[in-house]
Amino acid sequence: MTVFSFQLFSARQAPSLDAVFAMLKQHGYRQVEGYGSLYSNIDELTTLLDKHELAMPTGHFDLTMLESNIDQALIIAERLNMRTMICPFIKPELRPQSQSVQGWLELGHRLERIASQVRAEGYDFGWHNHDFEFHPLEDGSLPMEAILTGAPTLRWEMDLAWIAKGKQDPLEWLSRYQNRICSVHLKDIAPEGECLDEDGWADFTTGVLPWSQWWPVIRATPATQFIMEHDNPSDITRFAKRAIDGARKLAGEVA
Repeated sequence: MTVFSFQLFSARQAPSLDAVFAMLKQHGYRQVEGYGSLYSNIDELTTLLDKHELAMPTGHFDLTMLESNIDQALIIAERLNMRTMICPFIKPELRPQSQSVQGWLELGHRLERIASQVRAEGYDFGWHNHDFEFHPLEDGSLPMEAILTGAPTLRWEMDLAWIAKGKQDPLEWLSRYQNRICSVHLKDIAPEGECLDEDGWADFTTGVLPWSQWWPVIRATPATQFIMEHDNPSDITRFAKRAIDGARKLAGEVA
């Protein structure tokens, strides 16, 4: 049976992490993915994970922390029994400002240095994409190509919905970089004009993306983590339940 995870950023507005964990466990989740501000109280986080029998095999870490305080990031990963550390984003003001390839290659070199440090401590390390990596540069190439070229051992936590938002073909990228994918974010895009109060996102498998076409290709990658995400759900419980139900049906694990 495929084990599905839940990106806790989707529940960042919830008043009680304890209640979120209880709800996730009730609906069949066994894993969650962490992110920055959750790590401020590791003792509480580990207690709640143990209480609800949830694991956190992957976690997101800010690039600034990874470059300026890698030891602290590694301590967090160790305390939470993570296997893979992911750099999820870079703020617009910190991105390469020119439209040339060189700046993105240099970002790749920086990520490669982090990957070497992380792997030396026994963890895998990857990059999580958004749409900006798929906006063409002046020569027509894409920043994501340059990042992966500049960081030849970097793994990839692929977010197919963001690739689609970047007006590229996720299936092409899945096939091209199949062996570098360590995990996949599962989320969906609503039909145009719908779910405007949720920034146009939809619960996984309820939107317009062709997940039944993509799923066999996803499963042919080395990815071991399949993580539900919704950037702005109006109802966390609705999203969590519909997402895992849809995923299980997609995987052929329920009628």
